[in-house]
Amino acid sequence: MTHSPSHSITGKPIMVDNETGKFFVSHTENEKFLSAIQGLYEYVLDTGADCDGAYEWVCDQAEISTFVADNYAWDMFFDVFLQASS
Repeated sequence: MTHSPSHSITGKPIMVDNETGKFFVSHTENEKFLSAIQGLYEYVLDTGADCDGAYEWVCDQAEISTFVADNYAWDMFFDVFLQASS
């Protein structure tokens, strides 16, 4: 299954399933996800977490099971992770 980033008619980031045409709102619109991303830099610095550990921590904090298929959320996560781990 592949997903493509897009925007809703109200301008919110969404992901569209290329096979079914179904969509979901990006986790970047989820307050708990954004809060986890805000704490991610410090978490990685304090714990030395690798990418998998940081990913699991964000999922736990945001109370979600995954965000890999959400390009907007993944890019946001990975940008912060790379900054913190450099």
